[in-house]
Amino acid sequence: MSQVEQFLMGSGHNRTAIHVGLLNNMPDTALRSTELQFARLLKDAAGPLDVRLRLFSLRSIPRGQEARGRMAGFYDDAAFLEAANIDALIVTGAQPGKADQRQEPYWAELAQLIDWAQTGTLSTLFSGLAAQAAVLHLDGIAHRPLPRKLSGIYGSRQTQDDPLFFNAATTVPVPHARHGDIAESDLAAKGYRVLARLNGEGGGENQVDIFTREPPGHSQFVFLQGHPEYDPGTLGREFLRDMAGFLKGETAERPAIPEHYFDRATENLLAEIGTKVEFSRYQDVVLSALPRQVWRSSAVRLIANWLLLVAAAKARRVASKTVHTRRRA
Repeated sequence: MSQVEQFLMGSGHNRTAIHVGLLNNMPDTALRSTELQFARLLKDAAGPLDVRLRLFSLRSIPRGQEARGRMAGFYDDAAFLEAANIDALIVTGAQPGKADQRQEPYWAELAQLIDWAQTGTLSTLFSGLAAQAAVLHLDGIAHRPLPRKLSGIYGSRQTQDDPLFFNAATTVPVPHARHGDIAESDLAAKGYRVLARLNGEGGGENQVDIFTREPPGHSQFVFLQGHPEYDPGTLGREFLRDMAGFLKGETAERPAIPEHYFDRATENLLAEIGTKVEFSRYQDVVLSALPRQVWRSSAVRLIANWLLLVAAAKARRVASKTVHTRRRA
């Protein structure tokens, strides 16, 4: 068993450890890679902290037999989250089948967990489509469709100081892969703090990247429209998936090559391939490319700062309970 797999299995419950739950809502094809990406990121970001990870899933998300078999023994039903005594939660997005996520079969279960997380966690991090789902449920903020999919590596520029950016560069690279965006004006109207926007390189100019919500007495919610957890090959695999759908006639528009991701020679090779060719032509080019994970160090720094904030909040909570117990005695 690898170190990451041991990390995923956890090591029992320790009151001094930081217990993080991962509610993995990704489709079967991305389930395993997503859990490993977050496990590795948390492991690298933990530093001196004792971080324990537990995996959870929504029963209302359809799963194939193979996926359910592999999840057995690794995943707990999300219904047990409330009794799991976790300190923090990471929520990933579910693949939408409808234009309005509120019409999805998993919506009621997901909404209930978002409500619980406001007081049941010290902090919850919503990743990708989960960020869009959360603000839709919490404040009725709907995402706006983009003219075409935003895919690539973009510069994320801080808009204000925050402990999440301690010892971080002002602008850092971050992967994005999404069809929608959340308007900053809608977030500001509901009291969200926008911490970072995408800079002017490529199609993501001035789009919101990171924002937070922390009403008094509630958990700190951190929302990421990007995917700092991605491994070096994720955007390439997503491009191949989209291209396969296009070549099969499932989508009308040819997917764009991810921006600022491949080297120039690979981009040229992909651009030269026609549309009436075997899918293997695209596979050969993409799988032979070697994209650099230029965002890794900044991703580790972001999650390390998040874990430190969770640890500090837990220490304050323990100290407060200790004082209250002594006063009662």
